[in-house]
Amino acid sequence: MTPPAAPGFRRLRRVCVFCGSAPGARPAYAEAARAMGRRIAARGLGLVYGGGAVGLMGIVADAALSAGAHVTGVIPHGLLAREVGHGGAVDLHVVDTMHERKALMASLSDGFIVLPGGYGTLEEAVEALTWAQLGIQDKGTVFLDVDGYWRPFLGALDHMAAEGFVRPHHRPLAMLAEDPDGALAALDGFAPPPGTQAWLRPDQA
Repeated sequence: MTPPAAPGFRRLRRVCVFCGSAPGARPAYAEAARAMGRRIAARGLGLVYGGGAVGLMGIVADAALSAGAHVTGVIPHGLLAREVGHGGAVDLHVVDTMHERKALMASLSDGFIVLPGGYGTLEEAVEALTWAQLGIQDKGTVFLDVDGYWRPFLGALDHMAAEGFVRPHHRPLAMLAEDPDGALAALDGFAPPPGTQAWLRPDQA
């Protein structure tokens, strides 16, 4: 079960996982997705994800379901057939747009873990970071660094900070973990960095 949250920290109940709709080129990516789903279930947490049955999305959902977790999927009508929306025991929400998809996934979860993926995965993760930077939400975002997959991207963020485009107190919003337990621990301990202020309300996102 989830340990008690420290004062001022968000209690972790449901974790949103962003990940690819393809399995990727290395077996390690699928292994990490499977391990992530199992660890979410082992902690007594729920999984929120993009609703697909293919690629890493399907793998993490199947693993969480098999281990007894409640799984919620969110998918737009237009992608339902293309991504073969997950059926079975997944609590599947079908929405009209990608914007609605991301907003609902965020509202249903208490933090974000980013597995390997492509443009869509990166776009979801960066929006979560942007919302945290603007004070729209106070949830953590952790990149699961499978075989060094996310290190080039985190290096790009370091470059942005060095060049003055990401404020130093905002750079730690993008966290890195080496394994699923480390990712969950990072979410458990997340609090917005000092200096973060609310520039927009959630309804202005």
